[in-house]
Amino acid sequence: MKRGIWRLSLRRVRAQPLQTGILALCIAVSIFLPVETRLLVARYERELTARARATPMLAGPAGNRFDLALTSLYFRASTLATYRMDAFEALASTDLATVIPLRLGCAARGHALVGTDPEYYRFRGLVPRAGTLPLRPGDIVLGAAVADALDLAPGDTVFSDQRELYDIAQPPALKMRVTGVLARRGTPDDDAIFTDLMTTWIIDGLAHGHGDVTKSIDPALVLARSDDRIAVSGAFIEYNEVTPDTLTSLHLHVDHADLPLSAAIVVPRDAKAGTMLKARVNAQALEQMIVPTDVIADLLAYVFRVQAMLDGLSAVLAACTLLLTGLVMLLSTRLRAREMQTLHRIGAGRFTVARLYATELLIILVASLVLAGTGILVAQTVLPNLVFMLAE
Repeated sequence: MKRGIWRLSLRRVRAQPLQTGILALCIAVSIFLPVETRLLVARYERELTARARATPMLAGPAGNRFDLALTSLYFRASTLATYRMDAFEALASTDLATVIPLRLGCAARGHALVGTDPEYYRFRGLVPRAGTLPLRPGDIVLGAAVADALDLAPGDTVFSDQRELYDIAQPPALKMRVTGVLARRGTPDDDAIFTDLMTTWIIDGLAHGHGDVTKSIDPALVLARSDDRIAVSGAFIEYNEVTPDTLTSLHLHVDHADLPLSAAIVVPRDAKAGTMLKARVNAQALEQMIVPTDVIADLLAYVFRVQAMLDGLSAVLAACTLLLTGLVMLLSTRLRAREMQTLHRIGAGRFTVARLYATELLIILVASLVLAGTGILVAQTVLPNLVFMLAE
C-alpha cells in the first residue's frame, strides 16, 4: 500500500506541473533567503576580519576612522588628508614598533598603485613568482591578478593614469618598468601594483630628474630648433621616465618633512608598546591611530542590524508561504473530492487520503529543498569576494 501511495502521489505531482512548480518555488525562496543571508554575512565577516587581523594597527591623518581602515587595508580611493612625513618619522623613531609607510591615490591602467618600502613585502609575505621587487624609482611589481588581467610580465612597461587629463598644469604620465610579478595570495595585494615612495612622488609632481630631453624626441617630430628652445609637433606625447640619466639628478621640490603619505601600518613590539603609541598619537589633533579589528567590528555591527531586519522580512515571507501552501492544499482537497470518494469506494483506509496528501507535500518539500540548495551553491560560487569588491 505504501508503494501505491508513492506512485499515486508522484503521478499527481507530475499531472499538475505548474501548480507544483509554483508551490515548490515559493517554499524554496522562503528557505533560500534567510539561509543565504546568514551564509553571506558569515562569509563576508570572515573575509573582512582576516585582513584586519593581519594588520595590528594603522596610523594616519585625523578624520573618519572607517575611511582610514578601508583605504589602507583595501587600497580604496578616498579623500584622506595628507599624513606628513615628519609625523611618520616621529612615530618610527620611538623604536616601539615597526612602521611601514603607504602612499595611495595613484593608479596605473585602472589598478591601485601603492607606494611603500621593502618592509611591506616582508610583512605581508609577498614574494615574486617572476622577476624581482622594485629596484629603483620608476620600477613596479604587479599583483598576480593585475599581471593576468593586463597580460604583463617583467620587462614590460606601464604608464601611470593621469588624474586630470586636460589640466596642463598636472605632471604627465610616468612610464614605469615592470620588474616582477608577485605570487598569488588571495588578498587585495593581488589586485594592486607596488612601487617605492619616490615613484609616487614623481607622479604627484613633487620630484623629477633632469636629462637631455632632445634625445628622447623622435627627430621627425621636431619642427624647429634653436640654442635655447625646441618646437615639436602636436603628435608628440609627453611623459616622464626614470632613466639612468635622470636617476642621478632626481630631486624633490618640497621639504622632506612635508612629503605626503596616506597612512602607515604599525606593528608594535608588544601590547604595552601598542597601547602607549595609540595613546600618544590620538592625543594629537592632526593624526590618529586605530586598531583595524575594532573598526571592522564596528562596521559589521551595522551589517548585523541589517541582517536582523532581513530575518524579520524572511519570517514574514515564510508565514505567507505557509498560508499559501495551506490554501493550495485546502483548494486541492475540494477539487479532488470525487477522486477521494472513489478511493474510499475501492477500499482505501480512512488514513489513506491523509497519507496521500502528506506524501505529495513531502515530495514538494524535497523539490523545494533541492531548489534552495542549488540556489545557495550557485550564489556562493557566483557572488564575488567582498574584499576584492572593496579594492575596486
